[in-house]
Amino acid sequence: MALDFLAGCVGGAAGVLVGHPFDTVKVRLQVQNVEKPLYRGTLHCFQSIIKQESAFGLYKGIGSPMMGLTFINALVFGVQGNTLRALGKDTPLHQFLAGSAAGAIQCVICCPMELAKTRMQLQGTGEYKLKSKNYKNSLDCLVKIYRKEGLKGINRGMVSTFLRETPSFGFYFLTYDCLTRYLGCEAEDSYIIPKLLLAGGMSGIVSWLSTYPVDVIKSRLQADGVGGVTRYAGILDCVRKSYHEEGLKVFTRGLTSTLLRAFPVNAATFATVTVFLMYMRSEDNQIRGDLSGCEAGPAIQQPSSF
Repeated sequence: MALDFLAGCVGGAAGVLVGHPFDTVKVRLQVQNVEKPLYRGTLHCFQSIIKQESAFGLYKGIGSPMMGLTFINALVFGVQGNTLRALGKDTPLHQFLAGSAAGAIQCVICCPMELAKTRMQLQGTGEYKLKSKNYKNSLDCLVKIYRKEGLKGINRGMVSTFLRETPSFGFYFLTYDCLTRYLGCEAEDSYIIPKLLLAGGMSGIVSWLSTYPVDVIKSRLQADGVGGVTRYAGILDCVRKSYHEEGLKVFTRGLTSTLLRAFPVNAATFATVTVFLMYMRSEDNQIRGDLSGCEAGPAIQQPSSF
């Protein structure tokens, strides 16, 4: 159990470092004004942020996910592993249910974290040097939102986050389990790292594709009110107004940058988690083997069985 949490923590940190610039681009594209768009697409958004705000602009708001996602991944992999063990048999259905349970539970942390991240990412859009800062950092952002709007304010977008995370994490772990079995990922396999990277990356892509329209709505709700103007009364109102103004394409806005981010982030996360678990269990087995005078068994029979 402790290893599941620790492995998730290490994997989460690796994923944040790799993927945050792509996430910044995704958020900017999702919430920009359709009547006066700042960016023509993913590449233009990347170029504009670097030109106008320097490369550090891509890492705005990284403090929140670095603190939050590290713990969230520890929680996700810990809950998923324990739920799977509680369900008993390791089947595709149980993988989906265990992943969904993990996704649902981590919403309590994920929602406020993503609210702070979104507000920080939108702060000073188009400015090389910020003329004025509403928020000093992610924690300051949450404190100011709480003082102004209370608990309801820092949990803005909670329902849409729950609707996104619960099924997406189910598909996340289900896809990874199926791919690692299909690819034959075994501890002694000399190609295990490339196979784990492929399985992890594809799992991330499937996970995002399964609920991406909900993520667009979540981002819009959490960005609503920036600048002092509130546009949406809730999820359905946001869906209706977004569709009326921009059509169906609004629900795929920012998808390119999201998928570009999804593969390397989840490849790094899952590969780091699995290799960490294999190494730690191998060390543990070796110590037990030395103590008992027997050879240690295999480090891990099936990487997907956390």
